[in-house]
Amino acid sequence: MSDAVVSIDEAFNLAFQALLNLGVSDAMARSTAKALVAAEIDGQAGHGLARVAPYALHVRCGKVNPTAVATATVLSPAAIAIDAHGGLAYPAIDLAIERLPAMAQQNIIAVAAIRHSHHFGQAGAHVERLANQGLVALMFGNTPSAMSLWGGTQPLLGTNPLAFACPQPDADPLVIDLALSVAARGKIQAARKNHAPIPEGWALDAQGNPTTDPERALQGSLLPIGGPKGAALALMIEILAAALTNSQFAFEASSFFDDAGGPPHVGQLLIVIDGERLSQGGFTARLRALFEAVASDAGVRLPGSKRLRCRARARAQGLTLSQSLLNDLRQLAGSPARVSDSNAVGARGADGLVNGPVD
Repeated sequence: MSDAVVSIDEAFNLAFQALLNLGVSDAMARSTAKALVAAEIDGQAGHGLARVAPYALHVRCGKVNPTAVATATVLSPAAIAIDAHGGLAYPAIDLAIERLPAMAQQNIIAVAAIRHSHHFGQAGAHVERLANQGLVALMFGNTPSAMSLWGGTQPLLGTNPLAFACPQPDADPLVIDLALSVAARGKIQAARKNHAPIPEGWALDAQGNPTTDPERALQGSLLPIGGPKGAALALMIEILAAALTNSQFAFEASSFFDDAGGPPHVGQLLIVIDGERLSQGGFTARLRALFEAVASDAGVRLPGSKRLRCRARARAQGLTLSQSLLNDLRQLAGSPARVSDSNAVGARGADGLVNGPVD
C-alpha cells in the first residue's frame, strides 16, 4: 500500500477518538494521543501511532486499566512515588513532570518513582519537557524480558531505555535517548512478518547461538549494545527502574505486544537536577564552553539532530503514515475523529509537548 499524508491535528484526533471508543478516560486518551503524535512528529514511529493497536488489545484483555487515575505520594521534600494503577503510562509521567520542577527548585535534586506502569514511549520527549524548564533530567525504564545477561541464554532483562536531557544555551535542549539492545524487537517482528532475515549480531536463538532467523531470534534473546558493557548497563537500569520503584522485573512482566498474562506493571524512574544551583551558578557558562568546543568540529552531529529535522518537516508538511496504519486508526476511531477546541496540536511549546490550543 502507498503512504498517506495527514495533518498533525487529524492524527491526534484519530488516536484520541480511537482510545475514547475503547473506554479509555478522556484524560488518559488525551495524554496518550499527545505522546504518540509527538513521537511521530519526531520520526520515532516505533513509539508513535502504531502503538494504538497494541494499547487497544491491552485494554480489551485487561492488561490496561482504561479509567485509572495516577496518584502521587510525597515521600520527602525531594521524592515522590507515583502509582499508575495499571493504566497507560503517560498520565503518570505527566504527573511526575508537573510535580518535579518545584521540588528540584527547592531541593536542587528531585526524584519520582513510577510503578504499576506500562510502555512509556519516547523517553527523550519526557526529559526534554523538563530541560525546557531549565533542568537536567534523566529517565530510566524497564521493559518486558528481551535480553539475556552476557554469557546467558535466558532473556532476563528488557531493552531498558534511558534518556538524558539538559538545556543548551541559545538552542533546543540536548536530548540523548537510547535503548540497550542492538536492534528493537519491533524490527525483528517486522522481519518475521516480511519473511526476511535479520543482520548478524542482532540476536541469539534459544540455545544461545547467533541467528539471522527472526523467528528463532524472537524465541531467544536480543543482543545488547556494547556486548558485556551494555548488558551490565541494562542490569543497572533494571535495578533503578524496577527495584527502586517496587515494580515487576522484566522476567516477571507480560509482553507489550500480546494479550498473554496480566498487566506488565513495569516501572520508571525520573531524576531532575537544578544545574545552576548545584554548580553554584557556573552551569550555563560551562555548557556554553562545551558546546562551543563541539561546534568547532564541523563533522560533529549532536544526538537529536535528526529528531529536530523530522520535527521541522512534520510542522511544515504533516505526517506521513502507511495507508494500512491510517486505515487501522480510522477503523478504531469508528468515524471522523471528534474535534474540539481543546485537542488540536501543532508545534511544540515550552513544555515540550505539541501545542496549539491544548489544555
